[in-house]
Amino acid sequence: MEKNDLKNNYIFNWQGTLALIGGMIVGSSIVAIANVISIFALKENLQYQDFYLLIANAAGFLGAIFAFDYFIARPQTGRKLNFNFSPTNFVTYLLIFPMMFGMMLIGEFVTAQIPISGPFFGEYYQYFSKMMEQMTSDKGTLIFLAVIMAPIFEEIVFRGIIQKGLINKGVKPWKAIAIAALVFGVVHGNPWQFVGAVLLGSVLGLVYYKTKSLLLSILLHAFNNLVSSILVFYGQTESFADTFKVSEWLILGVGIVLFSVFYYLFMKKYRVHYSEN
Repeated sequence: MEKNDLKNNYIFNWQGTLALIGGMIVGSSIVAIANVISIFALKENLQYQDFYLLIANAAGFLGAIFAFDYFIARPQTGRKLNFNFSPTNFVTYLLIFPMMFGMMLIGEFVTAQIPISGPFFGEYYQYFSKMMEQMTSDKGTLIFLAVIMAPIFEEIVFRGIIQKGLINKGVKPWKAIAIAALVFGVVHGNPWQFVGAVLLGSVLGLVYYKTKSLLLSILLHAFNNLVSSILVFYGQTESFADTFKVSEWLILGVGIVLFSVFYYLFMKKYRVHYSEN
């Protein structure tokens, strides 16, 4: 049992859910109000500026984290939130990154089976595509948002707060990992990202539970987003199959082999589970 766990036995329940949602709304609202003031006072809509996207995203997550810390964690434990960002030995990285890459390939295959045409999926996909295109065309902004900000904030919330809080509450680890991964998928708001996010969240949750370090899940999350960004920038698609002109079944096969082999090695290396309580 690690030192941080002894000090932070906060639990996650419906009150924690309200704190996260409420904090995110408040944080986002503050930035939105500032933009309204800018429109009337300075005659400038900051919403169309690249930095606004970064600030709005950060404000929402920081609001959620602060609300959970102030209204849930501190009353429950008497201490502020404190996460473990310790690095680990080099061999561990050699195991978890190929495992993650394998899951990424599996996720791509499964996602490719979801329709992008038809009366429902077609319109939804077009709406989602336009929304993503309107976010920003600046590669630097997208990289900073996807590879740095999103992994840090999302891992703190979904793994560090939700998953760990559920385990501290007494939920079985595999259930806590699954719940956090499902919520992670749902908040992405569309079926094409849902599948990949759930699979990604499952691996991230497993790695966090076994190593007890958020640093590793953050690095894996950043790796996933970086690879996806590179594919989009230089191949105009997030698909390995389309980019390299290979069969989706080959992608699936390689993914299954990579994930299976390195999952086995990782679980064998970390065969002793340490309690998070």
